Amino acid sequence: MTTVLLVDDEKLIQRSLEKTLLRAGYDVFTASDCTSGRETFSRNANAIDIAVLDLNMPGFDGVPKNDAGFDLLDELKKQKANLPVIILTAYDEVSKAKEAVGKGANAFFVKGREQGLVELVQKILSA
Repeated sequence: MTTVLLVDDEKLIQRSLEKTLLRAGYDVFTASDCTSGRETFSRNANAIDIAVLDLNMPGFDGVPKNDAGFDLLDELKKQKANLPVIILTAYDEVSKAKEAVGKGANAFFVKGREQGLVELVQKILSA
């Protein structure tokens, strides 16, 4: 079974994405900020096949921060360099998408089309 780490501080979005991924047959670990995301990953690194990280959420100091997802991306890649990562955002920003890929993310996904996320996860994992 494929396992996804989903980190998003917006509970309604997190629950919606989690349900969508579960219905698609994935196991899902959830976290709501950089610190809990890193801790969840550290405990389950061998089981996690892909990470889906919100771009803007509380950082490692607990303070909400733009681009905190990039900080978590860096931390996860230190532990598992080949981990596929998708960065989530509520905004369609081409510059942020390019930055995400430049920092090692496999893709950038704009929230709001949950089924599209499932398709993207499938595409990345089958590559």
